[in-house]
Amino acid sequence: MFNKKKVFFFSFLFLAIHFQFFGQNATNPESSFFDHVRFGGSLGVSFSNGNFGAALAPKGIYDFNRYASAGIGIAGTYTNGSNYTAFTTGGSLIGLFRPIPVIQLSSEFEQNYVSQKWELEGANRKDSYSYPALFLGAGYTTGPVTVGLRYDVIYDDEKSIYPNALMPFVTIFF
Repeated sequence: MFNKKKVFFFSFLFLAIHFQFFGQNATNPESSFFDHVRFGGSLGVSFSNGNFGAALAPKGIYDFNRYASAGIGIAGTYTNGSNYTAFTTGGSLIGLFRPIPVIQLSSEFEQNYVSQKWELEGANRKDSYSYPALFLGAGYTTGPVTVGLRYDVIYDDEKSIYPNALMPFVTIFF
């Protein structure tokens, strides 16, 4: 049923590939997955029409090469106005592109859960809902720090807790 030569050949081929794969990992630590992973995060602050917004977002990215990276993050945001307060939590998918070492272009899709409350004419109102945000950004990178601006291209002033679609950011990855 089984040809002994075929079994020997495929067994030898499997072992050769197996030892080649693990041999490269043992002698070349740069090929390890975690050698290409960086952790860090972002800070964001926004001011508009008497409103204040702040964001904290820890992130992890994988560097495919010196030009492109992708990763995930979690985010927390606080917004406060004269009669309005909101807290947001969420997760994000991140894509980074560095055409030259000092310039970083970014895209980040966030899915956020919002809990907000406001006071209108003495009456308190509360609301909770989920909404997406899609940020496109550009920044200047020096060492592990990138400073720049990002813009929410699907900004909805009825649902977004950000005071406006444009938001400065500082990102640090180690």
